[in-house]
Amino acid sequence: MSTPSTVDRPGFRAPSALRLASRGTLMITVLRVVFLAALAIIALSSPGFLSAASLLSLVTTASFVGCVAVGMTLLTMSGNIMSFSLGATVSATTLVFTAALLSWGIVPAILLSLMFGALVSLAQGLIIGWLGANPLVVSIAFFGLLIGIAPWCTDGNSLFIPPGSGQELLRGKLFGLPIEFLLMVGVAVIGQLLLTFTVFGRNLMMVGSSRRAAEAAGIRVWRTTASAYLWAGLFAAVPGMLLAARYSKGNMDYGATFDYDAITAVIIGGTAIEGGRGSIVRTIIGVVIMEVIRVILLLNGFRQEWQYLISGITILAVILLQTTIARK
Repeated sequence: MSTPSTVDRPGFRAPSALRLASRGTLMITVLRVVFLAALAIIALSSPGFLSAASLLSLVTTASFVGCVAVGMTLLTMSGNIMSFSLGATVSATTLVFTAALLSWGIVPAILLSLMFGALVSLAQGLIIGWLGANPLVVSIAFFGLLIGIAPWCTDGNSLFIPPGSGQELLRGKLFGLPIEFLLMVGVAVIGQLLLTFTVFGRNLMMVGSSRRAAEAAGIRVWRTTASAYLWAGLFAAVPGMLLAARYSKGNMDYGATFDYDAITAVIIGGTAIEGGRGSIVRTIIGVVIMEVIRVILLLNGFRQEWQYLISGITILAVILLQTTIARK
């Protein structure tokens, strides 16, 4: 009986393939360094970038998007690509928080808002994980439900919070830092801890890498998927409360672009679209990069359409680069 050659052994990679993979990693690293250096030079040369107003705007907006992006990272790593309903969840949470605050006070409002975000997203996770439904279709369906039901419940009106209702607890500064930023850091830390130190995190990576292999290993895939969606909804509820508290109003327009911004940050952060690989820290870096670009464009007089154009070009460039290297 002939003995299989070294090349035919499972898991073996020829030296040439290893060299190509190493070159691909080096190329990505070099391009990232060059891109970040160029972005830093452009930012510092933009008049007013280092002003307190610009930096506060950058940090605040990055905090809102960052919370959503952390949840989006978990969904993408689970192999479910992304969700188009987290932004609507943020918007609907502003209404839930406002209504609960006016009726029962700040603590019940916080708890009910977190519960609302978690349950709305958990329902999607159960449909996707248990029934095997397409994640994109499910997220679009829930986007429509949230956008359609919310105006019906409020007669199409915004809900306003009068001064002194307790919303001041979720705005302002603590230790000289915006509360929004501190909560985003907390969300990011929780997300990274989940990925690094919990059974859920290990299962999430296995499910994202190969659903069949995860099932063969005894992992309950539906439970892992549902858990990922639950955490994503919980994290999306945080900026919903913060936005309502910041503007003293619940409105369905607040989270309109957060899905797109979060997806952009996840892709820039290097999370694999097919799932199984990713990092919360890199996603937050992606959020910061996108917000720096936004501030630069605003300071130089560009309209919002240019922000979407730059974001689209950036996403396309990252995907093309990853695909090209993966094929080598």
